[in-house]
Amino acid sequence: MARGWPVVLREDDVVLRPLRRRDARAWLDARAANSRWLDPWEATSPEPVSGPPPSFGEFVRALSGQARSGAALPFAVEYRGELVGQLTVSTIVRGSLCSGSIGYWISEHVAGRGITPTAVALAVDHCLGPVGLHRVEINIRPENTPSLRVVEKLGLRDEGVRERYLHIQGEWRDHRTFAVTAEELPEGLMARWRRTRTTPV
Repeated sequence: MARGWPVVLREDDVVLRPLRRRDARAWLDARAANSRWLDPWEATSPEPVSGPPPSFGEFVRALSGQARSGAALPFAVEYRGELVGQLTVSTIVRGSLCSGSIGYWISEHVAGRGITPTAVALAVDHCLGPVGLHRVEINIRPENTPSLRVVEKLGLRDEGVRERYLHIQGEWRDHRTFAVTAEELPEGLMARWRRTRTTPV
């Protein structure tokens, strides 16, 4: 089994836990209800995709395989017992880089309550602790103001713009990269977030 997986992480009413196949109804309902909110930031493929999209079960099975191999950590985000989003640590690389990248989405009806910064802080501390990574990054489109607020609240370091970094909604889009290394957080990101946050979660 991969280092630091499976695991359940918790801070107040926010829980990160492994995404499961039985989450299908709640996950699909949340995505459908939030399509307008999420679609502008959805990754696409520049290459033609043949065949039907994967079922939710196939999607979770693929993510679970990546988790077992140590390449990803796919979390469901729960708030007060409700599935309200997903956070995935992907492109986990060991060796001389020892890094991972965090991506996430959250339902619009709970946005602004500190849930996403709390989830990110939980994930970063887990990655730089039990998982054994040295660096974690988050890549955000410059137009995505809500996501930029997340990294601003957490005080992550801005590493600048990666031009035409990811294929989003049919075009290669610029992204700003924010990162943190283990040396920057001797006390942990959650401890820093607890000191600065003003909204209880």
